[in-house]
Amino acid sequence: MRVSRPLAALTGIALLGIALTACQDQASGQVTARNGVRYVETISNPPIHGCHRFRQGVTHVTNYTQSNMLLYTTPDCSVPPGGASIYLTMQSSDEVVRSSGLWRSFSFASG
Repeated sequence: MRVSRPLAALTGIALLGIALTACQDQASGQVTARNGVRYVETISNPPIHGCHRFRQGVTHVTNYTQSNMLLYTTPDCSVPPGGASIYLTMQSSDEVVRSSGLWRSFSFASG
């Protein structure tokens, strides 16, 4: 049975749309973390929802994803009294300021 070209094209477009929608639940790329010069971990394609903990406190984070992220000094992505989160844009890196403490978690900025 032959399938018409327009129907085949529509089916292909629909499948591509479904695949792209499924990918939106992940931050495409990698987040790398170091403590001083020592490598700690690389997280590939992390989910964009929720809080992500580093294995240990880190001093340097590089965001190689296509999403902006927030860095926290707490393990649960909360901001302690008098503290702040750090906004890290996509494709950039940042080092912790000595007075703020080590980064222990991150989340992705919405919208």
